[in-house]
Amino acid sequence: MIFGYILAAASVITWGITFISTKYLLLALSPLEIMFYRFLIAYIGLWIFRPKWEKIQLKDNLYFALAGLTGIVLYQYAENTALNFTGASNVSVIVSICPLFTAIFMQIFFKEKHITPWFILGFFLSITGVALVSINGRIDITFNPKGDLLALLAGLCWGFYSVFVNIINTRNYDSLCATRRMFFFAEIFMIPLMLLGSKTGQVDFSAELMRLRVSNPYNWLNICFLGLVASGFCFWAWNKACKIVGTVRITGGIYLIPVVTIVFAFFLLGEKISPLGLAGAVITIAGLFISGKKSAKKE
Repeated sequence: MIFGYILAAASVITWGITFISTKYLLLALSPLEIMFYRFLIAYIGLWIFRPKWEKIQLKDNLYFALAGLTGIVLYQYAENTALNFTGASNVSVIVSICPLFTAIFMQIFFKEKHITPWFILGFFLSITGVALVSINGRIDITFNPKGDLLALLAGLCWGFYSVFVNIINTRNYDSLCATRRMFFFAEIFMIPLMLLGSKTGQVDFSAELMRLRVSNPYNWLNICFLGLVASGFCFWAWNKACKIVGTVRITGGIYLIPVVTIVFAFFLLGEKISPLGLAGAVITIAGLFISGKKSAKKE
């Protein structure tokens, strides 16, 4: 079980610093292009690391496809698009509702009892902490219904993704092969988005622009980090951790992503951590432990 927590921690820490790579890549690529290339590299990387073809039941392809659609395509696209309409603080807080959606869906579909008073208390504490971390002393907080609803949709999609991952984990497939198959279906779903993006200006395949992108080694470094580490390794590690420890308990780790983000932004980008942000980090961690107190006895 300790190994499961280690894998989850590695994923949370990595996802917490991905914004640095994404922020740099946004100078040359659109969010849609970053998403497509990121998971394409992840898919190829997992084939290189595990060149194994695993036979699965035909009907299980539906669960892999739905996992790729909800947890990768819709989640990533909704979250990235939300940033165009509302503040990063809003998105960070709203997306952190993921553990609540996961707990609700697991209770509905699998009859697992996770919605306890301890869980609710921990949830509200963690959301409060995440809000303080995301604000981090700023006063320019605004609300935009369109962006906030997209962020809420992202959290909802991750809840459904957790359900499909839980079903896949019960089939005892090879974890790497299963993750790779999710990426395959995700890439298939992204192709129409890329074609649509080429007509709306979100995707640019012009020779000159592609040459500039390829010639910059930092673009390669960042996209490979997002693809091989943040996607290929972390999605496998996260799914494996869900299988070892339990989906709901592991999903609570999402609360910590904004905390990791401000810590690494402090060291790598020189961004300040306000007393409010520091207090929020402590409250978030406390809420995480409290929310798992009761469910830990149930599982």
